[in-house]
Order: sequence, then C-alpha cells, then structure tokens
Amino acid sequence: MSVKPITEDDLHGFVDGALDETREAEVSAYLETHPEIAARIDGYGRQRLDLRAALNPVADEPVPSRLNLSHLMEVRKQGRLPVWRMAAAAVVLLVAGGSGGWMLHGMYRQPGEGMVALANEATDSFATYASDRMRPVEIRADNMAELVDWATARMGRKPILPDLSNSGYRLMGGRMISTAHGAGLMLMYDDDRGTRLVMLTRPMLVDQNRPMAPHEQGNVEGWSWASGGMGYSLVGALPADRLHPIADDIRQQTETGA
Repeated sequence: MSVKPITEDDLHGFVDGALDETREAEVSAYLETHPEIAARIDGYGRQRLDLRAALNPVADEPVPSRLNLSHLMEVRKQGRLPVWRMAAAAVVLLVAGGSGGWMLHGMYRQPGEGMVALANEATDSFATYASDRMRPVEIRADNMAELVDWATARMGRKPILPDLSNSGYRLMGGRMISTAHGAGLMLMYDDDRGTRLVMLTRPMLVDQNRPMAPHEQGNVEGWSWASGGMGYSLVGALPADRLHPIADDIRQQTETGA
C-alpha cells in the first residue's frame, strides 16, 4: 500500500506530537531521506524547546482574574470594556482553542510530558549527582553487566551503553532514576579533568520519535531526542556546540546497536 504524500500539516504535526503512530513513522522515514527538510524540522523543534524554556518560569502561575472570561463579561455589562476589546479577546480565545490550536499544542503541552520532561529529568539528574564526589553513580563501570540487567528489568528494554572515549570521556557508571514516566537509566561520563556529562535514557510515552534539539537551564545545556520509542538526553556544563557532536555520537551508537 502506497504512503500518502507527506504534507506541511504532517510535518508540523510531527513536531507537535499530534500524529498517530503509523503516520509518525511514515513522516520519520520521509525525513531520513530528505535531509534538507529534516534540518528545517529540527529547527522547529529547537524553537519549540526555546519557547518552552522561556515560558517555564510563568507556566505555573495562575491566570490573572482580570483575564477570566467571566470577569470580562461582567466588565462588559458594566459598560467599562470597549466593544473592540471584547472582540479582540474573543478572537484570541478562538485562535487558542480552535483553528490555531494545533499550532499552539506543542508550545503549551504540559511541562511534565514528552521531550520537555526528559530534558528536565536529565538536567535534574545532573544537578543532583554530577557534583557528588562520594557516590555519583550506584554501579561503577567495572560492573556494567549488572547495571544493564537492572535497567532491562526496570525499563523493559535492554539499554546500549555508549562509548564516548573518542570524545575524551570515560564511562564512570550509572544508576536507575525514578521519573513520573517510569524508570530511566542515568549514565555518567568524566574527562578525568573534572568535567562530567550525564546521559538519561528511558521509554517514551509520547514524542517517541523526535529529532535532536537543544535545551538550556542555567549553566547546564543539553541535547535531547527520541528514536524507536526510547528517549535520550545528554546534558553537561558545556556549550551546546561542544555537546552536539557527542550527542550525535551517542545517537549513532544507539541507532546502530553498537
């Protein structure tokens, strides 16, 4: 059966995580053979994460009461709100909830979902364990078979432990991390000069296939992506351009099973 042509709506739906699994797989396969379009979509993903990072500080703040629809209606009844303002408010509500909703879906997805959640979990793990000089990892690199067995039992997927020696980093070890979306495996790497990196991987409930995109929180930067239902996030106190080739190396190893 032939695949329906990939449309611009499909591409935006892919970025927003709005496609069903079948169409998502079709778009993912299309992007693999169209690198110029994949680069554009990758840019969309970066913009989305940048917007989320910028809006996160106010995301949990309550909506001001003056913007509640009931308040607007009451003010209108009292004759204090010009008609044009009521019309503008109605248009904003219509766009956010109707025809423009698909466009805002990705931006306003709850911070606890998808790639945003994975990036936050990796950053939190880095903040908690990277500075620990006593016990940064639960199982050290000389006993990785035990860690792989533990992770496989907890996640239901056998993880790949990337080798970052070509980038100057050795595997210190790892530990299992509890998240709101199930168990995740945290691996820690060190360049033997005090610089540590953390990679977090876990099964994804949403955003199961996503292009690599950067994120930043304070002085911690990272790159996150998803492939085949598994999410990966590499974070560290390094500039994004220095982390990117390392993240690319990890992606290639995990996708080829190396």
